[in-house]
Amino acid sequence: MSSSFEKHQKRRLISSYFSVVLSIALVLFLLGLLGMLILNAKKVSDHFKEQVVVTIYLKESAKEVEIKQLEKSLAMADYVKSTEYVSKEQAAEFMKALNGEDFMDFVGYNPLQNSIDVHLKADFVTSEHLDKISADAVAKNFVDEVSYDNDLVNLMNDNVKKISFWVLIVSAIFTLIAVLLINSSIRLAVYSKRFTIKTMQMVGATKQFIRRPFVWRSVKLGMVGAVLALAGMAIVLYYLNRTFSELELLSNPVLIAFLFVFVFGLGVVITWISTHFATQRFLNLRTDQLY
Repeated sequence: MSSSFEKHQKRRLISSYFSVVLSIALVLFLLGLLGMLILNAKKVSDHFKEQVVVTIYLKESAKEVEIKQLEKSLAMADYVKSTEYVSKEQAAEFMKALNGEDFMDFVGYNPLQNSIDVHLKADFVTSEHLDKISADAVAKNFVDEVSYDNDLVNLMNDNVKKISFWVLIVSAIFTLIAVLLINSSIRLAVYSKRFTIKTMQMVGATKQFIRRPFVWRSVKLGMVGAVLALAGMAIVLYYLNRTFSELELLSNPVLIAFLFVFVFGLGVVITWISTHFATQRFLNLRTDQLY
């Protein structure tokens, strides 16, 4: 009978530990994913900004030496990421592939123009910079016009600001929720041992002596949960880096290591603080209040 009761208590204890570890791991995993989003938010927004193309259309009278000089000056400019010269023949081939038919069969000639596609660095993809770049290019007598989607640029910049604001708000809220959830799990685990705590106190054990094993056990559970969370984060990060290699998510290993250390430390600190205050609460209760 006694053996059966002990097995039942052992199963309950293991189940309680498993619940604590699982809750810590899930909360820290989600918090870590949010951290990865914050760290890479600028990189992602920069990637999309740098997809904006500024097209400089050239006049038929443009000389090859003038085009080469313009390409060279653009390549050396601090606001340009890359340039590509597109001849009107290449443009016609692209239109043919896009539409599935040769439009020159109907027109009789190639009405397209030679052009230079310019990709700017993300920090310069603003209406002010684009207007200035466009004005400088149009000032050259062999440039016909400069084309870019100004509405898209404004919409993109506005959305980046809004998303950045809400990501910070959500991060703060989620961090608070994470602390509360882990704290609740720890308090439930300590609650199941409230009579043990009171018994130890009644036989003369000091508060520090009583707290120590509970805190150390919770910290170990926090470490296990944090390791599981970090393993999940590593798998997700590896998958995202392979799927979206152009974002170069692993280009800054120091920052990633800092995030992993932060998540692990957070798991340890929260469990330590939660256990300390949970045991302190039951130590301060009278015996009749335990019920």
